[in-house]
Amino acid sequence: MSLLRLGTVLALPAVLMAASPFHAASDSASLNPRPHTVDKAHSQINFIAESRLIDARGHFGTWDANINLDPANLAASSVTITIDASSIDTRVERRDSHLKSADFFDVEKHPTITFVSTAVRPKAEGQLEIEGDLTVRGTTKRVVLPASMVFYEEGTGRFRGEFVLNRKEYGIAYDSRVNPIKDAVTVQWDFAVNDPAAAK
Repeated sequence: MSLLRLGTVLALPAVLMAASPFHAASDSASLNPRPHTVDKAHSQINFIAESRLIDARGHFGTWDANINLDPANLAASSVTITIDASSIDTRVERRDSHLKSADFFDVEKHPTITFVSTAVRPKAEGQLEIEGDLTVRGTTKRVVLPASMVFYEEGTGRFRGEFVLNRKEYGIAYDSRVNPIKDAVTVQWDFAVNDPAAAK
């Protein structure tokens, strides 16, 4: 049982273009990223950790994201996600307490999980890659997160993605002979975003 982060992470894009939503400007004429807020009621960061006895499915209840989106130049867009590691919730209090301990996330020493983007790249229609630095339990690694745009219209959009990380690469190496846990953990994120300026 382990996980992210943005993503928790974990993660996030930005897109929409005047002519084509995935055609980034070829020059720097438009460098005007706008802050977007996250609609928490329609957003989530989840994870799945498989083990012999039962797969642990959970989420992080407390997190925030700073999203700056330039709909005319994706290269100018960016996202930073900060997750409260102690907000992990697998619906089993005893398991959650263990996940917060030094065996797993060690939340007293490492209270946050973060993702800071370094690039947003459009791929096939409706698809993106978000490259950035993911920090879990004090270990930072460069990752590339696949993402998709469900829609983006008039300053409102929905973006989601799923990726797999190796928990042991982030120092989460605890295991048990009775209930061995797989190294690979699936992280899922789903964000609804809004441009406050578009509503004015």
